[in-house]
Amino acid sequence: MLSIYNLDDKNKIVKTDHFVKGCWVNMIAPTPKEINQIADQLDIDIDFLKDSLDDEERSRVEKEDDHVFILVDFPYLTADDSGFAMYETMPIGIVITEQCVVTISLMECAFLSDFINNKMKGVEPFKKTRFALQILFSISNYYLRYLKQINRRQNEVEKELHKTMRNKELYTLMALEKSLVYFTTSLKSNKIVLQKLLRMNFLKMYEEDKDLLEDVIIDNTQAIEMVETYSSILSNTMDAFSSVISNNLNIVMKFLASVTIIMTIPNIVAGFFGMNYPLPFGGDKNPWGFLIAMGIAFVLSAVAATVFWKKNFFKD
Repeated sequence: MLSIYNLDDKNKIVKTDHFVKGCWVNMIAPTPKEINQIADQLDIDIDFLKDSLDDEERSRVEKEDDHVFILVDFPYLTADDSGFAMYETMPIGIVITEQCVVTISLMECAFLSDFINNKMKGVEPFKKTRFALQILFSISNYYLRYLKQINRRQNEVEKELHKTMRNKELYTLMALEKSLVYFTTSLKSNKIVLQKLLRMNFLKMYEEDKDLLEDVIIDNTQAIEMVETYSSILSNTMDAFSSVISNNLNIVMKFLASVTIIMTIPNIVAGFFGMNYPLPFGGDKNPWGFLIAMGIAFVLSAVAATVFWKKNFFKD
C-alpha cells in the first residue's frame, strides 16, 4: 500500500494523491510495482526499499549520493503460536531524499498512525531531518511504553502464580521473556545507528535537531537499561517458581508415599491372617479373632501415622 501525505493550510497532515516537494511517502507491504515506481520516480536505490521489507535485516545507516537510508527496528504487539500475547520487532526503513521522506515496512506501525492522525505536535514533513528524527523518537517512546506494559503484565502473572500454579501463567512469562530477548537485540542495534547519526555527517542538523537526536539516544539507552533489568527479574522469577513447583511436587510425592505406607499396613496384617495356616488367637474358633486382627492393623497404622506426623511428612 502506497500513501502520500502533506500538510494542509492548517498545518495538519492530510492524505494526497500526488507528489509534491516536502511530502511524506508511506509504504506498507508495497507491491513490486509500487517499489519500482518509487525507486524510479525518486531515484532511490531499490535495495534500500527491498532491505526494509526483510524482517531479518540488521539495523544500519547508509548514505548514497544525496540519499540517506536509516534502517531500525520498531516494536509491535502480537501473539505466539499458543495465543499468548508477546512483543516482537520489525524493521522500518527511512529514506531521506532531496524531495521527500519515504518510510517503508512490512506492516502498519502504531507510531506512524500517531503522525497520520495528527496526534504528534510540530510535525512538518518538509523539514526532512527533523521529521526523520521525530519518527525515531516515537519508536523509542513505544519501546518504553511496551516495556512498562511488560512489567505490569509480569507483576500480574506473579500475583496469579502465588495463588495457583497453572501452565497458563508460566506460558505467559515465557512469552514475555521471549519479547525481552527481541527488544534487547533490536535496541542495541538501534543504539549503534543513533550513535552513528550523531557522529557522522549523514544529515544536516541544526542545534534543535541535535538536541532531538540526543533525546532519542537517551530514551533508547533508558529502554536498554529497562529491558536488561526486566530480563534479569523475569529470569530470576522463572527460576524461583521452577524451584517452587519442584518443591511442591516433592511435598505431594512425600504425602502420597506416607499415605501409601499407612494404607499398606492393614493389607499386610490381613494377608497374614488370611493364610491357610494355623493362626493365633484360635482362628475361626475365636469370635474375637477378626476384631483382634483389625485392632492390630489399626494400632500399627496409627503408629506409622504418628511417626510420619512428627517427621512433618504431612506438612508443606
